[in-house]
Amino acid sequence: MAGRFSQQNQRVRPSSKEDQVVQKAREHFERTLIPLRGHLAGSVAALEHPRHDEALNYGEIFLRDNVPVMLYLLTQKRFDIVRQFLTICLDLQSTTYQTRGVFPTSFVEEEGHLIADYGQRSIGRITSVDASLWWPVLCWMYVKSSGDEEFASSQAVQRGVQLLLDLVLHPTFEGTPVLFVPDCAFMIDRPMDVWGAPLEVEVLLYGSLRCCTQLMELGRKHHNSRLLDQRLVLTRQWVHDLRQFLLKHYWVTSKTMQVLRRRPTEQYGDNQHQNEFNVQPQVIPDWLQDWLENRGGYLIGNMRTGRPDFRFYSLGNSLGCLFGLLTAPQQRALFRLTLHNRDHLMAEMPMRICHPPMESLEWQNKTGSDPKNWPWSYHNGGHWPSLLWFFGGSILLHERRHPHADVLLMGQMKALLEECYWSHLNQLPRQQWAEYFDGPTGTWVGQQSRTYQTWTIVGFLLLHHFLRVNPDDVLLLDLDEGAVPDPADEDHEDIDHDWDHH
Repeated sequence: MAGRFSQQNQRVRPSSKEDQVVQKAREHFERTLIPLRGHLAGSVAALEHPRHDEALNYGEIFLRDNVPVMLYLLTQKRFDIVRQFLTICLDLQSTTYQTRGVFPTSFVEEEGHLIADYGQRSIGRITSVDASLWWPVLCWMYVKSSGDEEFASSQAVQRGVQLLLDLVLHPTFEGTPVLFVPDCAFMIDRPMDVWGAPLEVEVLLYGSLRCCTQLMELGRKHHNSRLLDQRLVLTRQWVHDLRQFLLKHYWVTSKTMQVLRRRPTEQYGDNQHQNEFNVQPQVIPDWLQDWLENRGGYLIGNMRTGRPDFRFYSLGNSLGCLFGLLTAPQQRALFRLTLHNRDHLMAEMPMRICHPPMESLEWQNKTGSDPKNWPWSYHNGGHWPSLLWFFGGSILLHERRHPHADVLLMGQMKALLEECYWSHLNQLPRQQWAEYFDGPTGTWVGQQSRTYQTWTIVGFLLLHHFLRVNPDDVLLLDLDEGAVPDPADEDHEDIDHDWDHH
């Protein structure tokens, strides 16, 4: 396991061609933007791919892939494109009975008509839950950045928010505040045993509901109603309950694991709060002890009855920081864990999507022997450059929110982020801005990786902007810019929540 990181032991040398690489990336990015209805409306998933198979959909506009695109355009003050993108997504929000309120996974213009995919055209016919949850987040960030409150309070936006809330805030058989989804329902869109309440979906739900409340507050300025007031109360309560649930059941440290290992099992009746999901100590993996070290912590991938998923998912944990789900001390515990495991998570091509990968019989049984998700590839332990800006943004935003907290640790994180940035700058242009990379160190271009992938290009540009052009723009990622930090987040380093307080 890697030792303490410092600026003195950087493994990547800065490149003297930074300006040329950035300029070329900007040119590539401009080529990804395409017009719909006569105006630029978003980016295609990739500029080029080896086989030029007409059946592939890399020439469509994906809502998920356009998250960094829209944020980068906001930093460039190109608000018209972002509004056009949001409007088209809103126009395409499903109104059919079974998928009412769902936003499209992707869309494309054919012969003057917009064709949307809600899952009926995708491999495996899976609807992307994350696409719908990202829309309110992007909408709120657009309104906050542009000041376009007229758009936020418009009837179309307010109706779209209510349709989405109808979809996610309703009674279920679960009895918990999480959103229950099938396998393949988010960025990990092939079978990876992530059904149930996967971390990325639940953290996105938390951020999405927070943004929905902000948008509804703007709507209430122009049109107040008892129904809207009731919906605001329900949504705020759901946000509170969801955060408490995730911090209680998903956040783990070395201390919480020791408590969990000694908890009673097979409980019934009123004492179930000691082990609500009947987790047997035998399911705790051996690798977790070294992974957590003494002061590290992270959000596990899933909590299902008797079957927690202890894999580390980079995007879900990064969003937990960005959306303010984790307290400030918990975020720093996550940073310590990342430093401790940097050879796994960053390696030669930051950043690994999940760890550890499934291998052998586990890979066969849980992925259906998926040839694209073989061990150390694609979503099964592959390395995705497009994930780095999420994690980098969480570091920079934390530093802005808490400038005096653990200066030594944050200095190490800034140095690590700087090295990762140079690693991308040196390698991605030579590797034709590939989608993902394979192997334990991430040095090989993915076996089925597309080249000139849009979110690889724009993810690099976004991180470059935060590091080099205008560091203040990282506040765009703060869902509550200007809010006073919760004193409870800063006054102590209690990162173990209430596991041992029952």
